[in-house]
Amino acid sequence: MIVPIIILNYNTSSDCRKCISFLKKQQGIDIEIIVVDNCSSEDDLKNLRSLYEKEQCTLIENHENKGYNAGNNIGLRYAANKGYEYALIANPDMEFPQEDYVVRMVEKMEEDEEIVVCGSDIVTPEGRHQNPLRESTYQEEFLWPITYLRYHRKGDWFLEDYSKSGYCEKISGCCLMVRMNFIEHIDFFDEGVFLYSEESILAKQLQLNKKKMYYLKDVYAIHRHVKSEKGNPANNLLKLFSSREYYLSKYSGYSGFSLKILLLSKSLQKLFYKKICFHL
Repeated sequence: MIVPIIILNYNTSSDCRKCISFLKKQQGIDIEIIVVDNCSSEDDLKNLRSLYEKEQCTLIENHENKGYNAGNNIGLRYAANKGYEYALIANPDMEFPQEDYVVRMVEKMEEDEEIVVCGSDIVTPEGRHQNPLRESTYQEEFLWPITYLRYHRKGDWFLEDYSKSGYCEKISGCCLMVRMNFIEHIDFFDEGVFLYSEESILAKQLQLNKKKMYYLKDVYAIHRHVKSEKGNPANNLLKLFSSREYYLSKYSGYSGFSLKILLLSKSLQKLFYKKICFHL
């Protein structure tokens, strides 16, 4: 069996180089590393082409950046055309110290055909865990100032018990394995969001199709995410609000007056951050 590993690059070729160096050490299974470039700068793309030639990866150059889901869909469609059964999606800033990471994820999905999305323990360099997750409640969405104060200091936004393996509601999008026949069934990831809320949408798609997501505690990866290097935080936060509104309108299941009130609250939240925090 060959497992494709899809890495979406946007001006992060140095992260890609490190991530690929870890993936090249994977044992017990054959892999194909697929790097999708999401319309990076010419200098970064030049570095990526050099990396692709050296490491013998598959490089797909996207000439328009339509966002995270759209970029990953390019790699997933490539994997579907090649008939792969599973695919691992990994951010460029992921590190894989366990050399049997991929094979153990596959073994779990082979063991339980009901699992269509599988995630491992994800740990930051500071030791914070990022899996498994749960969806926010209506009250948490509506009373966003209280929710922010409750979770901001701890940093464990909607984190569930990471000490136990089991079915879960949501998995971080920074690294997850998917069953390709399910991805094809839902016609690939929803490209209605540019960035953020992808995990919430995927979780709801599983619920609607009565499929399961699994968290595997004994397998782990490191997420070396550096916020200062990920673009303008104000612009990114506005993208988050837009994506959240899209999710709430299309996937949350809320409707009528309750949805209108919730969207009004989210509009006030966006206005608050625009005028108070970022002076936009």
